Amino acid sequence: MRITVPTARVLAALLADPGADHYGLELMQQCELASGTLYPILHRLTEAGWLERQWEGVDPAEVGRPARRLYRLTAEGATEARQALAELRAQLGGAGAATDPRPAW
Repeated sequence: MRITVPTARVLAALLADPGADHYGLELMQQCELASGTLYPILHRLTEAGWLERQWEGVDPAEVGRPARRLYRLTAEGATEARQALAELRAQLGGAGAATDPRPAW
């Protein structure tokens, strides 16, 4: 899979808490991406098997908002995401790329 800078931002945000459920607005704010950029990335990652998605199990009338679609890294996705970000860091040749876990973007 081709990893663009926006995709790398999304992967880094997901890897910050890989076992948690994440929803679109949260990811848009964390990654500073518009919905028109974020949702196609989430779709591609889901199609590749890196993410699983499900609807939040709430009653919209009780919580006063629509149910959210939640995204979570799969075990394969977490492994692939870590590898892809490490390769991207190496390609960018950033100082400390091998030791610094923070993304260079």
